Amino acid sequence: MNEQRHWKDATISSSATIKEVIQCLDKSALQIVLVINSKGSLEGTITDGDIRRGLLKGMDLNSTIENIIHRDSLVVPPQMDREMVLQIMQANKIHQLPVVDEERHVVDMHTWDEVNSKSIKDNVMVIMAGGLGTRLRPHTEKCPKPMLPVAGKPMMEHIIEQAKAEGFQRFIVSTHYLSHLIKKHFCNGDKWGISIEYITEDQPLGTAGGLDNLNDKVDAPFVVTNGDVLTDIRYSELLDFHIRQNAEATMAVRMYEWQHPYGVVEIDGVDITGFEEKPITRTHVNAGVYALNPSVLELLNKDERCDMPTLFNRLKSQKRRTIAYPMHEPWLDVGRPDDLEKARTERNNK
Repeated sequence: MNEQRHWKDATISSSATIKEVIQCLDKSALQIVLVINSKGSLEGTITDGDIRRGLLKGMDLNSTIENIIHRDSLVVPPQMDREMVLQIMQANKIHQLPVVDEERHVVDMHTWDEVNSKSIKDNVMVIMAGGLGTRLRPHTEKCPKPMLPVAGKPMMEHIIEQAKAEGFQRFIVSTHYLSHLIKKHFCNGDKWGISIEYITEDQPLGTAGGLDNLNDKVDAPFVVTNGDVLTDIRYSELLDFHIRQNAEATMAVRMYEWQHPYGVVEIDGVDITGFEEKPITRTHVNAGVYALNPSVLELLNKDERCDMPTLFNRLKSQKRRTIAYPMHEPWLDVGRPDDLEKARTERNNK
């Protein structure tokens, strides 16, 4: 069986928290966690999707996993032959299949060989790399923001290499500020075994305006990322999620927590109705990574500035489906000098 030496790293107690499950997912790299109860039997499974649905319902990283366990997960007995296992995995579109004995003790796990089964994606990956990088001056006075070095290579190169590893082969880069430096470094993408096209904004058009130039270049759902966003998000999973949900536009969102520095006093008129000591506010923030259908481009006007939130609002006003993709992966929007230093430190330590 594949990955036999690793499946035990994917087990966790039923009393664990969401944070511990995420750590378990990262450690095993098997994209699934096997939840074991106090009797040592399989209680159920948890995947990234289960975690994201829990976060959307208001759960946080310290919540217990009781309400996100998938208790009807498919399992197979040890004696099942490989041909039947593959048929089950293909029919149910799953990459992991626990093997349990008569008492539901996990004895192994079948895994789909991700490397051998990886398919080349025809979908386009768009990188928005035209920003002026004003907040990052003086670093950006002679260098466009996506070209700033992190761990020995430009930020945009990290994005491209990660997307290529997931099967993306076609890239379109939207440029404006110091675009010749980006084109000189990446050229047509041959060095990385990919194809890169460029669209040039004559003036800054925001985080969505430049997409108007894609009208004759995309005919299927595509991924868009800001050129200054470093994250471990799986672009292919975002795209698959977008397609499964039949959405027009999907925005990756990340939980942001802010703690009030003071105790909050609740009042009604002059009457004090309650106190809350340094409350924590949790909100979802735009992570700068999206999946879009080509049909959304009809809402953009040539050479008109438009940011992504504006585009999403236009879609919403027409009752076209826009959805959120909650992410828990490491993420950093490199917009300020201290963000750049943090990115360099974190990537150097990987």
